[in-house]
Amino acid sequence: MKQIFYRTLSFFNIVESKIAFYPTVMAIWGIFFAFLMMYFESLGISKYLLDKAPVLVVDNGNTALTILSALISGLISVIVFSFSMVMLLLSQASSNYSPRLLPGLISNKKHQIILGTYLSTILYNIFILFSIQPTGDKYQLPGFAVLMGILATVICIYAFIFFIHNISQAIQISNILKRIYQESSARLESLLSKEEEHIKPFPDSEGWHEYYSKDNGYLQNISYTNLIDICEEKDTKLFILPIKGIFVLKGLPIFRSQKELDEETVTSILNNFNFAREELIEDNYILGFKQITEIIVKAMSPGINDPGTAINAIDYLTELFAMRMQKKDTNIIRREEVPYLRITTINFKDLLYQVMAPIRTYCKHDVTLAQKLLVMLNYLLHQPTYNEDYKAAVKQEIDSLLTDAKNAVDNERDLEVLDSLSKNLQLKFSKLSN
Repeated sequence: MKQIFYRTLSFFNIVESKIAFYPTVMAIWGIFFAFLMMYFESLGISKYLLDKAPVLVVDNGNTALTILSALISGLISVIVFSFSMVMLLLSQASSNYSPRLLPGLISNKKHQIILGTYLSTILYNIFILFSIQPTGDKYQLPGFAVLMGILATVICIYAFIFFIHNISQAIQISNILKRIYQESSARLESLLSKEEEHIKPFPDSEGWHEYYSKDNGYLQNISYTNLIDICEEKDTKLFILPIKGIFVLKGLPIFRSQKELDEETVTSILNNFNFAREELIEDNYILGFKQITEIIVKAMSPGINDPGTAINAIDYLTELFAMRMQKKDTNIIRREEVPYLRITTINFKDLLYQVMAPIRTYCKHDVTLAQKLLVMLNYLLHQPTYNEDYKAAVKQEIDSLLTDAKNAVDNERDLEVLDSLSKNLQLKFSKLSN
């Protein structure tokens, strides 16, 4: 039962990121609310309001039909325009910044809720329209339900104004970078808060029994609680081989077990690995580094050539790397001080190299960006760190950056500026750290 619960929860997290999720849920609510209002009408709510406050009730069938028809047609035009704006947003973000940004923009709950408000109001008005009898007695008209439809349409108009404002803000690169940074830093802070010093080390997994993936896709979520329950039941330990967020191919090793497992147990373990065809920063902070890196590379491509955006993105990278330096390279999950799971994670050295390699390729010829990268790396060199080996990786990247810049920049004065900046930064930050 617990396994079904966690699987359902993981499935909900995946479905929630789809652009049609909230509109579908709210559309169903709009239909339900229409039938609820019909039930209230059968109890005589319109008759009561017509006697007490006739100004609030539409008492003419043809007028009610005309009003609802106009509202429905107007809202359909608004929802078509809104969807067109969403598609334009996605197209512009993909072409100007990075295709990896699309899942984050699609999963924007504000846009989904606004589109769901339109859809639910349209369906509500349609069902109320069907319940009107133009030739019936005024006491039989769903006057109060029509009033609710008018109020819902007014809400849609204000939602449309907010939608235009929000979507114009969402496409701005400064807001995109801020969102990526906030989601990545929140995920990192969550992981840092859960890290503890493990009393018992995790045993060496060489020679353990390997088991293979039966699915393809990005490894998005793992139900750790269920896996620990299985480990306790079978008296074993598991080593998860692929890095979370990586694309796993069918037939490749996915985990090792300290003890040999039967087919039923292996299937039960594999059911706790959730795969998806897209990546979300909320589940994997590494994607935040990838997205910011791709924004920098795209900004410095010859077709765009926007160093200002690259400089802003480097500022966010600096803060994220400073947080990452406080995290361990290993991830061991335990229960009651007993380590049951070891999760493969990308180490700091590899992460720094994968980020810096493409940035150096596109930015080494630009002296301003080379200076900005030197500031970032020297800043990281004097930040508190979990492992001193992290600083050795930073020094290596400083040397690589200076080497690439010397090969790409021909002006002697620019090279002198870079060398002088590097020495001054090391001196400055060393004094601050002392």
